[in-house]
Formats: sequence, C-alpha cells, structure tokens
Amino acid sequence: MAIATIKLKEYKKDASPTEMSIIDYILKNTEETSRMTIYNLAEKTFSSPSTIIRLCKKNGYMGYKDFVKDLIYEQAVRSNYRDKHIAELTRTDEIEEIINKVTHKNILSLEETEKLIDTEVIKTCVNKLFECEKLTIFGIGASLIVAKDAQLKFTRINKMSYVSEDWHTQLLMAKNMSERDVALVISYSGQTEEIITCAEVAKENGATIISITKTDESPINRLADYAIYVSANEFSFRSGAMSSRMAQLNIIDILYTCYINKMYEESLEILEKTQIKKEG
Repeated sequence: MAIATIKLKEYKKDASPTEMSIIDYILKNTEETSRMTIYNLAEKTFSSPSTIIRLCKKNGYMGYKDFVKDLIYEQAVRSNYRDKHIAELTRTDEIEEIINKVTHKNILSLEETEKLIDTEVIKTCVNKLFECEKLTIFGIGASLIVAKDAQLKFTRINKMSYVSEDWHTQLLMAKNMSERDVALVISYSGQTEEIITCAEVAKENGATIISITKTDESPINRLADYAIYVSANEFSFRSGAMSSRMAQLNIIDILYTCYINKMYEESLEILEKTQIKKEG
C-alpha cells in the first residue's frame, strides 16, 4: 500500500480547491498533522471535519483516524531511515570506505523504495503491459540504461518493446503511439524536458503512461496514469545516478517478474526458447 503523503500527492490533481488547501497543509506539516484531531486540522485549514473525512475516504481510508494511523506509520519509517543516515563521500575516503558507503547507500535505496511501492499500482501496470499492443520505453542518460534493460527483458518473453538512444527518435515513437499502447517513462527527477515532451505527445495520442520517478512532485508523474516511485536519497556527489539507478532497475525487475508470473507456464517455454546458448 502506498504511504499517506504519496496518496495525497497522487489525488491532488483531481482535488477541489478546499481539498487542495487541506492537502497542501498536511504535506507541509506532516508530523504536526499526525498529532492533530480532526477538529484541529479543520480549524487550521479553514475547512470542516466532514470535508476532511470525505478526502480521507476518497484516498482509500475508512476515515480520519485510519488516515492518521497511516501517517504515523510513515513518520516512523522516515525516522528509521534518518537513523540509518550514511555519510557523504569525501575526497579523503579510502577504497574500503567507498565500498562500504556505496554498497549501503544502494541497500538503503532499495529498502526505501520497497516502502513506496503501491501493490495495486504494480498489479494494474502489469495488466496494462500484458494487454498493450506496443510497449515504448523512454529515458535519457542513466535512465536510458534502465530503459534498455527493460526492453531486453520484455522482448525476451515476446512482449515486443521499443527504445532509442536518440531523443528525436524517441519523440517520433511517441507521435506514433495510440490508445492501445503503453509508454513506460523513466526519469529520476521527473523534470527532464525531452522526456516530458515525449510523455505529453504519447498522452495526447491516448497511450497509457506509466512513470518511474522519485517521490517529489514533477511534470512527469503528474502526466502519468500510473506513477511508480523510487527513493530520493542520492549522494550529493552525484557523478551519474547510482542508488537511484539501482532502485529503478529493481522496479523493472519487479514489473518483469510479475509479468512472467501472470503467464507462468508460457513464460517458461518462451524463456527456454529465447535463451542464447554458447556453442562449443
């Protein structure tokens, strides 16, 4: 299940002005809100308890108490990760220290990302991938590496997938999409202009948009029909994506494995057929 603040961010694009002001307050004052009664929150947001209850129900909760319970759990998780803070890389680090920091940063990224995954979104995305006529994958830079990994995996099980290293070709592919297709849009920041353009064009053509981005609100996850999030905990010394790339690859592995599991017997036959064996 997705954590509380992500549910609110996802719902925000469909929220009424009153609901939007409540959401904005909660997102800016998460810890404070988790200790508030519904009447306190209504007073702070110039709304009513009934409006807050309706907002909670629209986001899958039974009521305000159920929502606060999830919010408190989220705070505990975030506190736990703050306790696991890993020191930044420094110029004086020995190789042993670098090995330790990079490895543990990647592990932490995977652990955090697991907590962000909404199982219902994954289930729906797998169904969309299964049903689509064409899967086109978009990514630039480090995200292109993830896109090519996804293409290789899905092509191996006979879900023909398309990706290009050239941005202009990616844009042409977006222009040729239809409502029968899925666009898998990969961007850690969610702010890459070229990828935003491709996502906008694919959406205009009716394609289903699945995004893989960090949790911060961004143009790409606002465009997405289904947003999958990775943790935002890169080293500030970021010479190319490191832990974020690992988290993105993990999401691809999850989607791919769920897809295989959906057609288990057939997948085993296809994987055996497509295995490239060395001769001699």
